[in-house]
Amino acid sequence: MPHIPALPARVRRGAPASATALALFAACGAAQAQSSSVTIYGIIDAGVLTQNHSPGGKSLTRVETSGLRQSVIGFRGTEDLGDGLRSFFNLESHFDTDTGALHGTGDAPGSGTILFRRQANVGLEGGWGKVIVGRQYGPALLAHIDTEPRAFKEQFSNLYAWAYNQFASTADPTVGINTNNDVGIFLKNAVQYRATVGPVEGGIAWSFGEQAGSLSRNSIGALGLTYRGPVVLSGSYQFMKDQTSGHATVRQWGLGAALPVDAFSFKANFLKARNDDAAGAELSNVNAWGVGADWRWSPANTATLAWYDNRDQLHRDDATHNLVISNDHALSKRTTLYAQAAWVDAKPGATIKTSIVASGIPQAGAKTVLLNLGINHTF
Repeated sequence: MPHIPALPARVRRGAPASATALALFAACGAAQAQSSSVTIYGIIDAGVLTQNHSPGGKSLTRVETSGLRQSVIGFRGTEDLGDGLRSFFNLESHFDTDTGALHGTGDAPGSGTILFRRQANVGLEGGWGKVIVGRQYGPALLAHIDTEPRAFKEQFSNLYAWAYNQFASTADPTVGINTNNDVGIFLKNAVQYRATVGPVEGGIAWSFGEQAGSLSRNSIGALGLTYRGPVVLSGSYQFMKDQTSGHATVRQWGLGAALPVDAFSFKANFLKARNDDAAGAELSNVNAWGVGADWRWSPANTATLAWYDNRDQLHRDDATHNLVISNDHALSKRTTLYAQAAWVDAKPGATIKTSIVASGIPQAGAKTVLLNLGINHTF
């Protein structure tokens, strides 16, 4: 990992450059270099996806970015401040491996191209936990990673039931607008406190609405907790408020559990998302169920079987039933070959709010089979 030492303190102009001074200067720089570092890291993920139906009704085969995990490049830095206190920063950009372009943003229209879409934050941490300030992952989604049947993989998981039920609050003016929201995953203008107490890890975050005269309008509140013991339990709650009326146009909560048994891990996760318009009228109320199991059948292979049942309770024809089977083969600690297939039964009124597919519903009113083969490398 690249190591960039901290810059030494500036030398006072006109000070004599004696051998002793230079030695002290070098020693100071070396000491600082041992207490601070910057790491460059990333994920590059790409493959081929084929499906027998597409929104136009025909089969489609394409190079697909980010089937297993998102493709990112990031920078993280830490500095030891002494007495158990550290400062840190995170900058993380999201790109598409198939084209090299920055990945599209879920920010409100007019936000432009977001270079550090996933993270741009700074903070302090110690034995008491950590405080993070800036653009960051919300604690609600993070709570469920260990209990979501496919750990919120970038393709064929309820990552999209989560994201697309909150995307409306930035994309549709009739719903109301929250400019701090990027698909309910990344929070802007946010302050988060995270801590681990025994087997419980969690965070609470507030995204400031930055509307004159109000702390409520355009704000986001989020809470997520994970218990890791003989079983894993997760819970979350998140709301987003309209920037004009202050009404909570998005409210989402979730519960999950995972039970490890030898080479298996059995998982169940439930997410509920309600969308209102800016005046408070209910527009959608989606229940998203996921159950599944991981099976590590060899040191290099993990197979997953998952079932997703997603339905809008207000519009019963907006529903999908989904079966996913996959296998991840670790060529090394950094490189994984993956194969994943999904059977998607989309009802005639199905929308992105009930989708498990990154590109949305393959074809409403059809049963679609999708196959994705790819390679994932981390550095």
